[in-house]
Amino acid sequence: MNTRKKIIVIGGSAAGPKAAARARRMDEFAEITMFQKGPDLSMASCGFPYYVGGFFDDRNKLLCTPTGVVRDPNFYWNAKGIVCKINTEVTKINRAEKQIEYKDLLTGETGTQEYDKLVIATGATANMPPIPGIELDGITTLQSMQDADYLRKIRDEKKIQKAVVIGGGLIGIETLEALHLAGIELTMVELLPQLLTFLDWKMAKLVENYLKSKANVVTKNGVSEFIGKHGKLTGVKLQNGTEIPCELAVVAIGVRPRVDLAKAAGLEIGKLGGIIVNEYMQTSDPDIYAAGDCCEIPNLITGKNVLAPYGDLANLEGRAAGENIIKGNVATFPGTIQTGVCKIFDYGVGITGLSEAKAIDAQIDYVKAVNASPDKPGFMEGKLLFTKLVAERKTGRILGAQCLGPGDVSKQLAIWATAIKGKLTVDDMVNADLPYAPPFSLAIDHSIATAHILQNKMHGLFDGISSLDLKTMLDRGEHLYILDVRGADEYEQTRLGVGETLIPLGVLRKRINELPADKNKTIVTYCKISLRGYEAAMLIKAHGYTNVKVMEGGIAGWPFEKEK
Repeated sequence: MNTRKKIIVIGGSAAGPKAAARARRMDEFAEITMFQKGPDLSMASCGFPYYVGGFFDDRNKLLCTPTGVVRDPNFYWNAKGIVCKINTEVTKINRAEKQIEYKDLLTGETGTQEYDKLVIATGATANMPPIPGIELDGITTLQSMQDADYLRKIRDEKKIQKAVVIGGGLIGIETLEALHLAGIELTMVELLPQLLTFLDWKMAKLVENYLKSKANVVTKNGVSEFIGKHGKLTGVKLQNGTEIPCELAVVAIGVRPRVDLAKAAGLEIGKLGGIIVNEYMQTSDPDIYAAGDCCEIPNLITGKNVLAPYGDLANLEGRAAGENIIKGNVATFPGTIQTGVCKIFDYGVGITGLSEAKAIDAQIDYVKAVNASPDKPGFMEGKLLFTKLVAERKTGRILGAQCLGPGDVSKQLAIWATAIKGKLTVDDMVNADLPYAPPFSLAIDHSIATAHILQNKMHGLFDGISSLDLKTMLDRGEHLYILDVRGADEYEQTRLGVGETLIPLGVLRKRINELPADKNKTIVTYCKISLRGYEAAMLIKAHGYTNVKVMEGGIAGWPFEKEK
């Protein structure tokens, strides 16, 4: 009697291969078959933009193991004893009979195969706008290996002069960089008022300002039509009537879970369109598990289900599913705090946990702080970082952090992601025992300095004001005393031009009598990053002024136009 478990995995990108490999490690004798609709397996899809951009030239690097072996069907059979059927589409899941139906897309051959346990890892599909001209040659996404091949060919041939990237999210921005490296003139179009909508507005605006030095950026304007001639794309028409000539358009307006198979099989689908799973990655059918971009998973802070199409999470989910289909429900994947990071030319940009906007949506009483400071000492060529930290007001529990700039963003996000998962508070972080040496960090790491600022705010020592709020007050015509405490040389290099007064911090004590006579007048202090601004505010308050605020992030974090 054959007692070997029959395992079928549908999907061969990230979650599927991980589930299959984990299942094999748990059971050497299980019969494991993985079905993949496309020709490639275990594609490093997050690497597509970098292949397109020429960071590396060998296509197989997207498909191979760390030792350089391509993960093809032969590799899976020889190294892992897993049967991989590529170019083969699973067309139906028959839950009553516990079997799947499939079709070989090259030969047309069809067949069925039984399972004891099934893993659905069908991923996500790119959203495409339902607008005229969408069928024109020259319009693509960057969702598949074939898309990457298409765009890499365009880069190598160097025939295309102008392109439009539609969508200002992670994939859109990474694609923009890839095409920029090919010497293509680029325009990014985003329907919403800001790029990178997971960031709060000011942080996103800083990214946009930087990106405008590399490409044309259009926000608050969507695409109404693709214009073509003889079946080929020649331009993009925006909703305001503007026409942008181009020979290539990359659509990057997000993805949606690929759940057709699961839905047809009667599995529970959530409100967001993903497959519903429990903490074991088990669907509404106890013999069917699901993992990766096709699933809804809980946000660990809000408790609400979210779609989180990230490659790292897909692997973690697949690992849990692969163990559970062999050993029973012993491994859990509790959910996500939605940590994400991307490279934008010389900038890193990312978030972990809740933004301020998401904290408001979740009706959490929060406190926030912004820190603009280097990642390393100046003598080690430290680079600037902007971090926005959000914490629960009552408990100080850290809820989220956003970080961007030319410094080491990934390190900062890793610190804050660990703090959030560990349910640490601001008070826990102010004395965090992190590694220090000048090549790696400041004596007080950027993350710890950020916690210091937030702790000062929570203790009433630091009364901050965002540049957005300050700009709003100025636009309303409010009479404020704005004090720039930088040096005269810095003032000559760049300045706001909003009616500010320059009194360098080093002479402020001597010139304190130049401040307004009214001790209740609103005074806003700032410097380059607002460390001196904070010191100036403490000094001024010691002289009896009652309404002194520090502009968080300083002039370096001012997202609007400046006089100079």
